[in-house]
Amino acid sequence: MARQSVKKRTATITRETGETKISVALSLDGRGKFEIKTGSKMFDHMLTHIAQHGLFDIKIKASGWDQHHVVEDVAIALGQALKKALGDKKGIARMGHAIVPMDDALATVAVDISGRGYAVIDASFKRKKIGDLETDLVRHFLETFAQEAKLNLHVNVPSGIDDHHKVEALFKALGRALDSATKIDARLAGRVPSTKGVIEG
Repeated sequence: MARQSVKKRTATITRETGETKISVALSLDGRGKFEIKTGSKMFDHMLTHIAQHGLFDIKIKASGWDQHHVVEDVAIALGQALKKALGDKKGIARMGHAIVPMDDALATVAVDISGRGYAVIDASFKRKKIGDLETDLVRHFLETFAQEAKLNLHVNVPSGIDDHHKVEALFKALGRALDSATKIDARLAGRVPSTKGVIEG
């Protein structure tokens, strides 16, 4: 299943509230290029893995007075950008998964671009922070992203000692799974991959 550049699958989302200012530009058929500045070096680091391992080109600029709101609103904007870039979803593989190890840690991510936002996250962390990122925001980012992108997201981190390794393996797996799910499958001949003939949402 190779990517085909039939048309540009890109999107730009801006979101400005009393709490944050967010801009996201996404190209699904990219080369893994990224320019990401959210005010949190660790959050930036994790987001780069979605770009690099998903081979998406991503630009994100975010600012806000509270990390919770910044992470949440980045998830909203990135999810909306993915949904918009996919358009009518014709020809996409739709489902994808990845299993990624990182030293002591292992992460599994499965996605279904179903038009329904739902997340099941089985991952726990011992530390309150990794670097400057609050670990409880990892779950919040994933749940919010799945809801806004209108996809099913299942995450499992069954092993790991180092919380940094666990989170990084998770984000790498997310990039890989999204890459698989958004690829164009030539065998579909431009059809929507659903017995309904449409993927709503």
